[in-house]
Amino acid sequence: MWKELSEPFRYARPLANPKPKGVGASDSGKRIKPKAKDLSGTLKRLWIYLSQRKGKLVLVLTMVFLSSGLALLGPFMIGVAIDTFIERPADTAWLYFLVALGVVYMLHSLTLWLQNIWMIRIAQETVYRMRLDLFHHLHRLSIPFFSKRQHGELMSRFTNDIDNVSSTLNSSVIQIFSSILTLVGTIIVMLFLSPLLTLLTFLVVPLMAFGMRAITRRTGPLFKEQQRNLGELNGYVEETLSGQRIIKAFSQEQRVMNQMSQHNEMIRQSGFWAQTISGFIPKLMNSLNNLSFALIAGVGGILAIRGEISIGVIVIFVEYARQFTRPLNDLANQWNTMLSAIAGAERVFEILDEEDEEKDESKGILLDEVKGAVSFSNVSFAYDEGIATLSDVSFEVSPGEMIALVGPTGAGKTSLIQLLARFYEIDHGEIAIDGHDIRTIHRENLRSHMGFVLQDSFLFEGSIRDNIRYGKLTASDEEVEMAARLANAHFFIERMNGGYDKLLKHGGAGISQGQKQLIAIARAMLADPSILILDEATSSIDTVTEIKIQEGLQRLMEGRTSFVIAHRLNTIRKADQILVLKDGHLIERGTHEELLKQDGFYNSLYLA
Repeated sequence: MWKELSEPFRYARPLANPKPKGVGASDSGKRIKPKAKDLSGTLKRLWIYLSQRKGKLVLVLTMVFLSSGLALLGPFMIGVAIDTFIERPADTAWLYFLVALGVVYMLHSLTLWLQNIWMIRIAQETVYRMRLDLFHHLHRLSIPFFSKRQHGELMSRFTNDIDNVSSTLNSSVIQIFSSILTLVGTIIVMLFLSPLLTLLTFLVVPLMAFGMRAITRRTGPLFKEQQRNLGELNGYVEETLSGQRIIKAFSQEQRVMNQMSQHNEMIRQSGFWAQTISGFIPKLMNSLNNLSFALIAGVGGILAIRGEISIGVIVIFVEYARQFTRPLNDLANQWNTMLSAIAGAERVFEILDEEDEEKDESKGILLDEVKGAVSFSNVSFAYDEGIATLSDVSFEVSPGEMIALVGPTGAGKTSLIQLLARFYEIDHGEIAIDGHDIRTIHRENLRSHMGFVLQDSFLFEGSIRDNIRYGKLTASDEEVEMAARLANAHFFIERMNGGYDKLLKHGGAGISQGQKQLIAIARAMLADPSILILDEATSSIDTVTEIKIQEGLQRLMEGRTSFVIAHRLNTIRKADQILVLKDGHLIERGTHEELLKQDGFYNSLYLA
C-alpha cells in the first residue's frame, strides 16, 4: 500500500533531460572530475562481509598455499631431473620421477578445483547477504530519497554492481592471493639457485611498476564513469518503458530514440577507453616477459658454458621467470577487474550509507488505538529550500469528520497528506493525532492506522485476492469478498476467468483503470483504518459506478476521520469541513454552503 503513495513521484520529473549528461557530469549537470576511489575503505567493508565465513576462507587459503607450492615444485623437479638424467640412461628411477611428477601436477589440479569451488560458494553467500542488506535498506529509506532517484539507476546498483562484486570474488580474490604467494615463493627459490639471474629477472620490475601505474591511473576513473553511465542508461530505459503511452500519445518515439543513442554513446565512449587503455597491460607484460626470457637465456647460457651453473638451473630459471612475471601479469589483469568491482561496491555502499527513516524511531511511541483527532498548527514545508509548498497552515479535525481538500494543481493538497503520513517531515509547526505530535509516533505504527486510495492505484503481480488482502494479510477469504462487495468490485471480479484467483501482471496490466481503482478501494476497506485518505479516489470510474462507490465510501468513512482530495466538487458537498488551498496557503475553510455564501475562491471554483 505504501508503494502506491510513492508511484506519483516517479513521474513528477521530465521523461529525460533534453541533452544527456556527458562523461564526468554530475547530477546537477556540471562537469566534475571523477573522485578517486576509497580503496581501503571499500575493501574493509567487503571484508566485513567475507569475515563472516572465516572457516571457509581458511580452507580456501590452505588450498591456495598448497597449489602455489605444488606449482613451484613441478618446474624444480624437472630441472633436477635434467641435471640428474641428462648423461645417464633411463632406468626405474626415471619412471619413479615421472610418477612423482604426475602426482604433483594431479594434486595441483585438485587443489585448484577445491579452492575454486569453495571460493565460489563464499562469493555467492557474500553477495546474497549484500543483496538482502541493500533490499532491506531500500525499504527503510524515505520517500524523498526515491523521488530524487531514477528507479532504473537504483536497479542497476542492485544487479550490475553487485554482479561485478560477485564476479571479482569468484575469481579475482583467489588469483590475487595465489599470485602473491607464487611470486614470493619464486623469488626465494630463484635467489637460492642464482642471485645473478634473479637480479636480471628483477630488471623488468621497475618497468612493470611504471607501466602499471601509468595505465591504472587512467583506467580507474573510466571504470567508475562506465558504471555511472550504465546506471543512468538503466534509469532512462526504465523511465521510457514506464512512459510508453505518453511517448506514443505525443509521437515522441524519434526523440527518445535519439536520446537513447546519446546515452548509449556515453557508455560506448567510457567503455571503449577503459577497455582500450587497460588492454595495454597484457601487451606490456608480454613484452617484458619476452625481455626477461631473452636476458635469462643469454646470460644463463654464458654462465653454463663457463660451468658456473647447470643446464637444469637454466631450465628452472626460464620457467620460474615466467612464473615470476605471470603473477605480476595476473595481478595487473585482476587489478582492472578489482577496479570495476570496487566501483560497483562503492555504489552499493553509497545506498547503504543513506540515512533511513527509522533511524530516529527507537523512542517512537506505539498507539494501540487512534480516534482520529487531527490538528495542524502553523505548519510550513518546502520540498526545495526557499520555495514554500505549505505556509503557516493551521486547522483542527474532530474524530469521524470528513475533510475535503480543494484547490488548483500545486496548491499543496497532496503535500499536506504526505506530511500527515510522515512521508516527509515538516519544516516548522506541529501535526498532532489524538494530541500526540506525529514526530513522536513510530512511523510504521502511525501508518498502520491509515488507509490510502490514490488516483494512480498500484497493483502487485499476483491474484486479485492477494492484492485485496494486502490491506490485511490475516484476512479470511470471506473478509476479502465482503470488502470487494462494499467497494462494488465483487461483480466484475466474479465475471472474470478465475474470479478472485485471476492472476494480474505487474502493475495490474490486463484490467481497466476503473477496475484497478475498485480493487484499491476494496483493499483500503479491508484494512479498516482509523484515518482514511482518498486522493481522487473515484476519478477513474464511470458515473454509474461512481454513485455505487460513493455509497460504499460513505459506509467506509462512517465513524472514521477522512481526508478527501477532489477536483470534482460535487463529490464533497457532504464534507464536514472543506479546506481551500492556494499557493500553499489555507485561504478558506467551512462547509459547502458556508463557502458558497462567502462568495470567495471556492465559489469561483464551484461555478467554473
